Amino acid sequence: MQKIPKVKRILGIDPGTNVLGYAFIKVENKKLTLESMGIIWLKKYEDAYTKLQKIHERLEAMIKMYKPDEMGVEAPFYGKNVQSMLKLGRAQGVAIATAMSNGVSVKEYSPKKIKQSITGNGNASKEQVAAMVMRMLKLETLPKYNDSTDALGVAICHYLQTQNKHKFGGEKYADWKAFAKANEKKIKK
Repeated sequence: MQKIPKVKRILGIDPGTNVLGYAFIKVENKKLTLESMGIIWLKKYEDAYTKLQKIHERLEAMIKMYKPDEMGVEAPFYGKNVQSMLKLGRAQGVAIATAMSNGVSVKEYSPKKIKQSITGNGNASKEQVAAMVMRMLKLETLPKYNDSTDALGVAICHYLQTQNKHKFGGEKYADWKAFAKANEKKIKK
């Protein structure tokens, strides 16, 4: 049986070629704390390859600083624009390659799986995901960009998908439904 480290760091990535969201969480004794979250602003670069290079450089520097053990990344999804999906896939690929070349294990999650893990509803809005991750980690200020809270959602989803028991606010819950039932007054409908 694999020994679970007492302290684990998880990087969550919401890939994008204009704005890439990232979040680092620390898991200690099953308690989650936010270490850092934000965005990599790429709109100022016109060349697509320069954007990919900047994603690599910035993520590599952050990986060396925060030393995550694992990374969760949101899978690109097919909307109405195939070109957008291809660009997201490139950004995701660079993030995955950067993590793996630095010894960080990677797992991919669909947008629906992330929303389901965080809110209990696979069709939740970005605002609902943001509100729930803010509550889960007892954060007071909402970031300017949803990309960073989306990345935080990916990191938390990764944690939830790789653990048997969850601990939020000092209490243990077997799964999301148990957490939601015990905290009905905290959930906005």
